Amino acid sequence: MSERTAAGGDGPDRERADRDARAAALDDEPDHGLRDPRMRAAWAERLRDRLPGPPPDVLDLGCGTGSPSLLAAEQGHRVTGAGPSPARAERARVKLAGLDAMCLVGDTADPPAGEQRFDAVLARHVLWTPPDPARALRRWTELLRPEGRTVLVEGVWGTVTPIGIPPKRPTMLLRPLVSRLHPQHL
Repeated sequence: MSERTAAGGDGPDRERADRDARAAALDDEPDHGLRDPRMRAAWAERLRDRLPGPPPDVLDLGCGTGSPSLLAAEQGHRVTGAGPSPARAERARVKLAGLDAMCLVGDTADPPAGEQRFDAVLARHVLWTPPDPARALRRWTELLRPEGRTVLVEGVWGTVTPIGIPPKRPTMLLRPLVSRLHPQHL
C-alpha cells in the first residue's frame, strides 16, 4: 500500500475518484495539456524520434486527457489510449475525435487491449504508479508485436515529497524483457 493510498482512505477507488475530479484541470499543467507551442513542439519531436515510422499501432498507457495520443495520431499513428479515469478518457476522446485513435478505460498495469498487439507501447509518467512496476512492464512487453518497442518517459518530480521512479530502475527492469535497450536520460 502506498502512502498516497493510506492517506487517501479507500485505495484504488479513491485514487480513481481523485483522478476524475482533477480531469478538468489536468490540461492546465504545461507538461500535460501541451498548450504552449514550444512545449507541444518539443514533445512532438520526442515522439517522432522514438516511435516507429507511421502507420504503426501505438498503445498510450496512462493517456490522461490524450495529449501524447493526439501528438502521435497527428503524426499518422493509429493510437489506442488507456487509463483508469473515465473523466480523463472522455476528455481524450474529445481531443482525438476525427483521428485514427480511441481511448479505453482500464487498469494501466494490465491494459484492456484484449488480443490486440502494438508496434509501440508509450508510457509517460506512469511506471511509478502500479504497485509492481516489473509486472506491469512484463505485461506491456507482451502487448508488443515482434520488433515492437517500449517508449518510457519517466523520472522523479518534487523535492519535499518526491514522486516517480528513478531513471535507472526502468532500464534495470526492462533489460531481461527486451533484446535491445536504448535508454536516453534527458
